[in-house]
Amino acid sequence: MEKRDFAFGRMNFILLAIGMAVVVLGFILMGGDSSTNEAFNPDIFSARRIKVAPVVCFIGFVSMIYAVVHKPKDEKEEA
Repeated sequence: MEKRDFAFGRMNFILLAIGMAVVVLGFILMGGDSSTNEAFNPDIFSARRIKVAPVVCFIGFVSMIYAVVHKPKDEKEEA
């Protein structure tokens, strides 16, 4: 079977998947109950929702950018 030259290597796809999982985790951390007209929910201002979750998302996006620009190491070509 002939090896094709892809733009991304296997490690790039693994890093992209990890970065996407971190971003999804950040969005899950942002979720929760909202306030209504009848009741105010003070949990909307929790540290998890306004500090931790955006930082987790940012780390995920930065890792995805790294995965795109990561150059795979050249493997020895067999003749």
